[in-house]
Parts: sequence; structure tokens; C-alpha cells
Amino acid sequence: MTTPKIVFVGAGSVVFTQGLLADLFAFDELKCAHIALHDIDDERLATAHAAAARIAETLGARPTVTAHTDRREALADADFVINIVQIGMGEATRTDFEVPARHGVRQTIGDTLGIGGIFRALRTFPFLEELGRDISEVCPQAWLLNYTNPMAMNVQYLTQATGLTRVVGLCHSVYWTMRDLAELVEVPYEEISYHAAGVNHQAWVLRFEHQGKSLYPKLDELIAGDEQLRRRVRVDMYRRLGHYPTETSEHSSEYVPWYLHHTSEVERLRLPIGEYLRIVDENVAEYEKTRDALAAGAPIPVEGTMEYAPQVIHSMVTGTPRTIYGNVPNRGLIDNLPAHGVVEVPCLVDSLGVQPTRVGSLPPQLAALNRTYLSANDLVVRAAIEDEPRHIRHAAMTDPATAATLTVDEIWRLCDDMVTAHGDRLQPGLRGRLEP
Repeated sequence: MTTPKIVFVGAGSVVFTQGLLADLFAFDELKCAHIALHDIDDERLATAHAAAARIAETLGARPTVTAHTDRREALADADFVINIVQIGMGEATRTDFEVPARHGVRQTIGDTLGIGGIFRALRTFPFLEELGRDISEVCPQAWLLNYTNPMAMNVQYLTQATGLTRVVGLCHSVYWTMRDLAELVEVPYEEISYHAAGVNHQAWVLRFEHQGKSLYPKLDELIAGDEQLRRRVRVDMYRRLGHYPTETSEHSSEYVPWYLHHTSEVERLRLPIGEYLRIVDENVAEYEKTRDALAAGAPIPVEGTMEYAPQVIHSMVTGTPRTIYGNVPNRGLIDNLPAHGVVEVPCLVDSLGVQPTRVGSLPPQLAALNRTYLSANDLVVRAAIEDEPRHIRHAAMTDPATAATLTVDEIWRLCDDMVTAHGDRLQPGLRGRLEP
């Protein structure tokens, strides 16, 4: 693997592709890699191709960069496949927000759990099935590095429905949480030690230390003296549960029943309803800005993002050991979470691949929340694998935020409307309205 072939599936997500390429080309050993870009949107693919060439030139890299609308052609003989696809793009995301809003369901991000997460998964699974089949046939030894949300549902589906075993889900939430906490307590990030585990977007900081001493007491002092800090969901959860959650307040509010249903809590904790729609608009604007700059021969930003995928690839290619946080099947890793679920744990990465670390048991209050999350995930995955549309409704009934807002009849009607709205993006057996 001296010249690895790295395939970007969904390369038209140009802004994210740019950051990953800047990270890859920062490693001397990867400057000559073969980068194969795949997307079904010709314009976005061409923009990604031009951006890759500009980034390589800026960083003194000499990669082979190819662009493909044919996925199997792109995947042939790949060593690594980075999945950053978003099925349905902004149009589907707006459906995920607008239809539930008409039923009285509030969402902030809508990409992991809840109604938004459920239907984002269901429209992604048919694509994942095809991708898994292609990888099995044309590059069976490749590692699939998944960034597409909902992370835990997608990785569970990939491992259960496609037979792929070299799959790991990558997310930056643990890393950036710890960067932010280090800044908050005014200790350099390079000097802190930490250990986290749980599920994606709802993992927990189990240890947070500096020179062998816990930094939680210092964090407690800061929170006690700052009313504005206390007006954040993740801080509120930390004060009650004893361990800091590893995702933003916007995300965290969606995975529990306590906040979004109550207008007083939305106001107290300053929750931005529909926040992800603003992010979608910003991403489109950033893409158009990049496209126009490339067409005009103007410079584009070349900034690293500290994402895990380039680090994983570098470690496997060179044997350099690293610890990252990965999303993998829970095969004895966290004792008090379901074995079928996908958990987020520290993983050693070197030339042997991704090797997850056994955590043991989580504190019971944390495991209780994670189990509810994983139960909803399992029902969504089962809906697709078993072609059972009732499980879509069961998942929504199990979801904490949805169940806190709607009666079971209302949940059923919401699912009917979402199935109708997404139409042929879903596999045929899951389409159509359904009587209780």
C-alpha cells in the first residue's frame, strides 16, 4: 500500500472533501496517493476535481486524481473508501423538518435520532446496500470509513445487511468536545488526558484529567459561577448525570424527552429550532463560492480539519499507532449496552487496522439513555432488513423526543406523512400509509 487508492463516495460534498484532502496531503507519505472522486452530480464532481488539484498544488502534493460518475469504476482496487453521501440533499432534509413541524414536533439537527434521523437512515439504506455489494465485488479488502449520518444506524445496517467487516464510523464530536473543554478550563489540549465512550452523538466523558488529577472539579467551579454556561443543554445534562456529553446542546436535546417539548426549556436553554436548515443553506453558499472561485482562477481556502479518516489511513499505510474514537459493533466492548448496537469507543489504529478498546460497563444512568437510543436504532435497521413498515412506527414510538410530544395515533399519522413525502427514496416494502 505504498501508493494507496482512496475513494471519496459523495465527493460533491465539496467543502468536506476539501478539508479531508488538505488533511491527507499534509502527510508526506500520502502526497502521491491515488484519489478517486465519485459523485452522481456532474457539476459538483467537476468542482471537487478542480478543488483537489488546487489543494494538491498548494500543499506540494503529487497525487493521481480521477473523477468518476460510475461508482464501480471508482471503487476498483480501492484500499480505502470514504463515504460522505447525503441522499436527497437539501430537499430531503427540508422534508425531515417541515413535515414533523406541521405535526408539532420540534427538531434542531434531525440527523441522528428522532423522526429526522429515522427517515434519513431509511432513505440511505438502499444506497448502503448497493455500496456494500460493490465493495464486496470490486475491492473486498478495502476499509469503509463512514461519515454519513445517522452514524450508528448506518454502521449497524452496513455490518448486518451487507456482510462488510472492515467498516468504522468516524465522527469528530469527541475530539472537538475535548478541545472545547480544555479551552474552557484553560489547560492546553496537548496536556489533558481523557477517556470517553457511549454511542455516537451521545457518548460521555468518563475521565477528564491533567497531570493525573480530575479536571471535573474545575469545570464545576466554572459552571457554578457562570449563569450563561448553565443555560446549555449539555451542561444541564452534565450537572444531573455526572458526566459531560460529547455532542453539542443542539444535538443532545434531541435524544432525550426533557427539553424540546417544553417551550420554557427551549427558551431557558436557547435551543435553535430548525438549526440544521440554516447549516444546509450555509453549505450550499460555501459550495457555490468555491465553484465560482475555481472557475475564475481565484484562490480557495486550504485548511486542515483534524478529521480522523486521514489519520486512520496514514496509520494503516505507515504503521504509525494512533488512538481515535470509532463507531463499531458492540462485540463485548460495553457490557451494559446491547451486543447488536453500534458504540463509540477508543480504537487503536496501526498497520493491522482498527482495533476497538473494551470499556467495560458505563455508569447505569448513562447506559440507560444509550440503551433507549440503541433500541430505536435497532427498530429502524430491522424495518429495512425485514421489510417491515410497522417497525418504522415502533421506532418513532420508542424515540424519547417524539414520544414526549405526540400521542401514539399522532406518531402513526406523522410516519404516514413522512413515508408519503419521501416516496420512492424508500425501499418499496416500506412505502405507503399503514393502519395500526
